[in-house]
Amino acid sequence: MTVATDEIYEKYLQKAITESNALGDELAQAAGGARVPVLGSGHPLADVFLLKYSPQASELQEGVAFYGRAGNALMKSFKRLAIDPIVVFGTLCVKCPLTDPSLASESCIARVAEEIAIVQPRMIVIMGDEALDTLNELELPLSDRIEPLEGGIQRLTPTMDALYVPDIDESLDTEDAKQRFWSSFRVLGDWYDRLPPY
Repeated sequence: MTVATDEIYEKYLQKAITESNALGDELAQAAGGARVPVLGSGHPLADVFLLKYSPQASELQEGVAFYGRAGNALMKSFKRLAIDPIVVFGTLCVKCPLTDPSLASESCIARVAEEIAIVQPRMIVIMGDEALDTLNELELPLSDRIEPLEGGIQRLTPTMDALYVPDIDESLDTEDAKQRFWSSFRVLGDWYDRLPPY
């Protein structure tokens, strides 16, 4: 990168950090202090945006998306695919601290659109049917409807692709489910290899 390009990137990065922090503060205020919201984590300008529907108990406890079993499995997958975890951001559709995700309000779930706008990823990995339905209902600007085609890369917007895979949490319970997840998720490695160098 040239000096000018570095400066531009740094400005975008600072803007993304500021906006992410503001979103986290708003979510915390909306939760009312009783419990912390489950926030997204990763690089604020990530190329890869992981999206699953709702938190597991470990994520609710820590307040961090993909904390625990799913995160550990994904880190191993990134290593196998030679994807640097620094280019990844992971979040949930249901960020509100609810043990029953069906009680999440539309305004809680709509915050995903804000996160996508902040991060501006090149790829959104949609994990499971509920996350897929949520993303399609957001109707992002210039977006196409994403179909549940496991392992198929689809155009989401002019600047973003989407990859649909099974729900990671459900995929870790049986060997068949793990293989099904891995078969579709490994497509991300080929996509990542084709990214132009910075």
